[in-house]
Amino acid sequence: MSDTPPEPHNWGRWGADDQIGAANLLTPAVVKGGAGAVARGRVVSLSLPIKGSTSSNAPCTVPHLRGRPLPQHFMSIDGGDYLAGAKPPAGLSIADDALIVSPHGTTTHMDALCHMWNGDRLYNGHDSARIRSYGALRCGIEQLPGIATRGVFLDVARHRGRDILDPADRITAADLEAMCAAAGVTIGAGDAVVLRTGWTKQFYRSSETYWGGEPGLATDGALWLAARDVVAVAADNSAICGLNADGGADEDLDGDIHMIFLWRHGIYLMEMLWLEELAEAAPATFQFVVAPLKIVGGTGSPINPLAIL
Repeated sequence: MSDTPPEPHNWGRWGADDQIGAANLLTPAVVKGGAGAVARGRVVSLSLPIKGSTSSNAPCTVPHLRGRPLPQHFMSIDGGDYLAGAKPPAGLSIADDALIVSPHGTTTHMDALCHMWNGDRLYNGHDSARIRSYGALRCGIEQLPGIATRGVFLDVARHRGRDILDPADRITAADLEAMCAAAGVTIGAGDAVVLRTGWTKQFYRSSETYWGGEPGLATDGALWLAARDVVAVAADNSAICGLNADGGADEDLDGDIHMIFLWRHGIYLMEMLWLEELAEAAPATFQFVVAPLKIVGGTGSPINPLAIL
């Protein structure tokens, strides 16, 4: 097998045909354990709104990466059509819309395991030639039915006494260890770890600053989480890792956060979350529930993650 990733990795761990990676860790005991983290029964959405840019000022109001196609929202029929003389069938008026979304960099979303790879092999050794113009024939987002597990909330900005981290800040393994120790939490197999940098708020203060680099997870922090068999890592920045002023990551391929999580370990990434309401509640753990749209061959999907406190 060519292009086998450096150790450690999860290739072959769940069989040669595996396409769901760390989701195999979601055993009935893990799922039930997540439900056991519910204390109050309060549901908190962790998603940014999706606003179409077709006829609105959405580019000015919703965080996104420069150069990515923004969501397009069209109405096939609306109130104006009826005012112009359209006749509803049997007197029943309807509004009907169409939404086109490229999730990466534009919405709260989840990356599929086929989103990024090295060489000619996807996660678990699947041939990258199976990525076609109409979608991925291996490791597409439709392979994952959803995630229901225990969420562990690590508010990195608050840990450092900040509201928003600086663009050059990186979240290290030492940071993660210190926050877990302070909260009395041990990260275990199948957990979903949610990291708050405060960066989403930066867009509303200065979009130019938001686009000029961002804080994020360091390589040793990613390896620390992968070693604990997490099922997913979610954050309120746009790439989980930090980005430099040019919008790129500084790590080499062996240290690249997406390579470590998606390609080597089959761990799911969720980006551009809204975590301010969760930060106010400040739970150490909660039930984390999320499901992608079943986009056949999709490299990702818009999501609305839920924290059940």
